[in-house]
Amino acid sequence: MGITLVKVPVDSLEQFTFNAFRAMGVPEDEARACTRGLMESELHCLPGQGQGVRRLPVYNERITKGYVQPGAPFEIVKESPALALVDGHNGLGSPVAQRAMRIAIEKAKVCGVGTVIVRNSTHFGSSAVHARIAADAGCIGIATTNAGPEMAPWGASTGVVGTNPWGIAAPTGGDFSVVMDIALTTAGKGMMQWYEREGRKMPLDWALTPDGLETDDPAAAMKGALLGIGQYKGYGLSMMTDVMTGVLGGGGFGLTPYSNPSRQDVSHFFMAIDIEWFMPLSEFKSRMDSFIRDIKAAKLRPGFTEILVPGEIDYRREMDYRQNGARLDAVIFDQLQELAQKLQIDFPFTREVVAS
Repeated sequence: MGITLVKVPVDSLEQFTFNAFRAMGVPEDEARACTRGLMESELHCLPGQGQGVRRLPVYNERITKGYVQPGAPFEIVKESPALALVDGHNGLGSPVAQRAMRIAIEKAKVCGVGTVIVRNSTHFGSSAVHARIAADAGCIGIATTNAGPEMAPWGASTGVVGTNPWGIAAPTGGDFSVVMDIALTTAGKGMMQWYEREGRKMPLDWALTPDGLETDDPAAAMKGALLGIGQYKGYGLSMMTDVMTGVLGGGGFGLTPYSNPSRQDVSHFFMAIDIEWFMPLSEFKSRMDSFIRDIKAAKLRPGFTEILVPGEIDYRREMDYRQNGARLDAVIFDQLQELAQKLQIDFPFTREVVAS
């Protein structure tokens, strides 16, 4: 059966998100950073991917229970001209991450490359949000984080490493940056829940049952561990992401992130590469555009009508949403309305169903 979607204006949704964070007691600068993180994810991600404004009630619960600390110190533990180690002190992940990437950019403009590792942080949203900050500043941006142990190492039946998403962004001369935004699992539990609600079977390479068996049943998969992209390759990438974040940064890794609700112990990694160190930015963009033209000119496989580059679908979705309204899962729409009542803020939307 279909899932009902509700259309809402993007500008109103953005203002509502900011108002919600402020009502949760989040300082204004952090509320703006959190709003940016959730809104970019909402505009770019599929509804079933588990990102975007659907996380507002989760943030409210964690803040209310003291699991996350708005306004926490942003401590630079150690730094050099090209490197920095940051302690997030269990603060909101989006503001911590965006600030860390900006430091990486500042260092890249001096040294050609800047790298910042963050420990003791929390959920930072979509990795692409932070990578795009670097691309907008004329850099190649890399942002990654570790996460809770949902992925089974290749050959195991239980989770030890996380989805550990990566975002890599590079500017172009066109309307949007090229952005790779991926988790290292074949799919996440948000998509499995979506399939379960639709009554659909899922691909066998998404997850395992608790007994370690491959399954196409989303309900069974929700109780088991996720599988990595490319089998053992995704597991290897996930493990090395933990090495570059939690192990190297002195923070949580493997089984630790999210194991204690009151101290999420998530670690991030950010790198900015200054394009101008290598060549003029205009030349780089011209070379990128030439590369994109070559890719799009490749011979099509049967069943395909065009070739896309990373970030292109996200850009098209954002343009559609900004012109015609964002589409919220009706269940999430109702949860946001409940949250508005709880926070005593205006809920400026009508229930305009666009699909079911």
